Amino acid sequence: MKITLVRHGEVDRRYLGAYNGHIDISLSDNGHAQALTLAQKFQNRDFDAYFCSDLLRAKETLAPLHVRALYSQKLREKSWGTHEGMRYEEIVQSEGIGYKDFYQWLEVLDGENYLHFIARVKKFFYEELPAMDYEDVFVMTHSGVIRVLHHLHKGISLEEAFSLNVPYTGVFNFELTH
Repeated sequence: MKITLVRHGEVDRRYLGAYNGHIDISLSDNGHAQALTLAQKFQNRDFDAYFCSDLLRAKETLAPLHVRALYSQKLREKSWGTHEGMRYEEIVQSEGIGYKDFYQWLEVLDGENYLHFIARVKKFFYEELPAMDYEDVFVMTHSGVIRVLHHLHKGISLEEAFSLNVPYTGVFNFELTH
């Protein structure tokens, strides 16, 4: 199965560089322009199915494609709990904690446990999606989901996957075998 994953467009300036997780924020003006450019890129491409995170920033990015999509919470970013919408500096200042290493930082932040997040992504892409028997799908999602899929599919460490550059409206292609 071919999977084309796309990260949503740029978000409002207040949320750039923040742990946005499940908060339902809109695209910036630039993000809307990115969505239009993305739609032009895929205007002559037909997929067997379209899937999209149910969060506003993903929906707004997909909208210019004028396609019928299945929206799912399973394609959401990792929840960061009380830290959602906060930048690193704000978390350090308000919580009095610091970054020691990648896994320590994931444990310090509340919200969805990162192992549960990985399991959610794995179940969707390796169990649920293949069971639908599509050959070529489009998925509008978030950088964390794309990074976890790199971790799972390419066998790289989670830390290495989270250091990958996943730009707004970045397109990533995967080939998954049933």
